Amino acid sequence: MLGFLVRRIMVMIPTLLAISAITFVIIQLPPGDYLTTLVTELESRGEAIDQSRLQFLRETYGLDKPMIEQYFVWLGGMLTGDYGYSFEYNRPVADVVGDRMLLTIIVSFATIVFIWVVSFPIGIYSATHQYSLGDYGLTFLGFLGLATPNFLLALVLLYFANVTFGTSIGGLMDSAYIDAPWSMGKFLSVLEHLWIPVIVIGTSGTAGMIRRLRANLLDELHKQYVVTARAKGLSPGKVLWKYPLRMAINPFIADIGNLLPQIVSGAAVVSIVLSLPTTGPMLLDALRSQDMYLAGSFLMFLALLTVVGVFLSDLALAALDPRIRLEGGATR
Repeated sequence: MLGFLVRRIMVMIPTLLAISAITFVIIQLPPGDYLTTLVTELESRGEAIDQSRLQFLRETYGLDKPMIEQYFVWLGGMLTGDYGYSFEYNRPVADVVGDRMLLTIIVSFATIVFIWVVSFPIGIYSATHQYSLGDYGLTFLGFLGLATPNFLLALVLLYFANVTFGTSIGGLMDSAYIDAPWSMGKFLSVLEHLWIPVIVIGTSGTAGMIRRLRANLLDELHKQYVVTARAKGLSPGKVLWKYPLRMAINPFIADIGNLLPQIVSGAAVVSIVLSLPTTGPMLLDALRSQDMYLAGSFLMFLALLTVVGVFLSDLALAALDPRIRLEGGATR
């Protein structure tokens, strides 16, 4: 086990380095840089451009240096906790993404909990009550959740929350707490506003997981070892929980590495519709304006989530399924 952990950590380091290089190159591929975009915007508005100040900004931010030198400066800063400077916000990247990153983690964690808590009971019920009235009804709801666009559901729930509960859902907290330090009142305000984005973002993931869990569990329930366990007199509950369910959820455990970054990056449209102060809209703005250090920090955060998620899923699979051996080698 210890050898497996060491090997995986040693693989994670060069993987993240390779991703950082690819990310930096992709961000630099569009012609120009942030200052070029700024000049174009000023010219479209008919404003004068001070070329000496423009050159000073290029030298200050290192935009006049070769790409390889800019990359190593950025990478060295990230390794020491300096994520660069956001040109658009005129602030260090760490200051810009501080609260947004925390709120993104809160929304993402709550969405993952929502998906698993809702989908597992429904998926198990549908598989164990195949072709029943409840199975048909839940299947219909699952297809409805997959077919409904998230932004449309967000608009419907915005109206529903305002009319039914009198809650104005715009952002993740009341306006009085936006720039205020964290307190119990701010935390309760976040909880009051949190249920709308969690339901909207988690609906499609919940519907998809229900269908996959139902299919996997039905496949396991018809295998010979389940029939043998039933013939030996084991109770239906013990037969279900001890073997088939553990095998059926293997794909979901393995999918943790993809689930984490998908929730963070895939909620950008919903965040725009609901005016959520999360990282999705800021990432889109950073890519449009070529704010390379801000965009690069976000993309590296998503890469780190993917690598760490895959690592955690491998550990969970090894603990869940005894057929998976971490030591490697041939079985004798």
